Amino acid sequence: MKDNDFSANDPELNGKYLGTITRDFVKVSDHLKEASYHIRKRGFSDYPIFAISKIELPIGQLLLGKADLDLEWNYYASYLDEFVQRKLIEKEHEFKSTYKDADEFCCLFVVDEALTSFIYVPYPEE
Repeated sequence: MKDNDFSANDPELNGKYLGTITRDFVKVSDHLKEASYHIRKRGFSDYPIFAISKIELPIGQLLLGKADLDLEWNYYASYLDEFVQRKLIEKEHEFKSTYKDADEFCCLFVVDEALTSFIYVPYPEE
């Protein structure tokens, strides 16, 4: 993985994936925001990350499967330490410097056959 893969919203991602991610995000944003809050409140990490994929992943814990809410993606709850341990993030300090406020943005790690990328999606206004 390139070190700049965690720069927000890769242009390649915008065309091919952003539509399906946005459609799903409307359905799952409350669940992800709640999970992010609990990951931080319980002291697991200040950097929650949600891996999403259309196939099963060995990252984190399955939070929402495609069949749960008629979704296009599976959602896995994880956090920075697991990504560092699995060597998916090599420069932890750079990732932390680009990480957006977890109360306002959801950090998604998109995994597909042609792409892996971090994106930040704002939670809907309440």
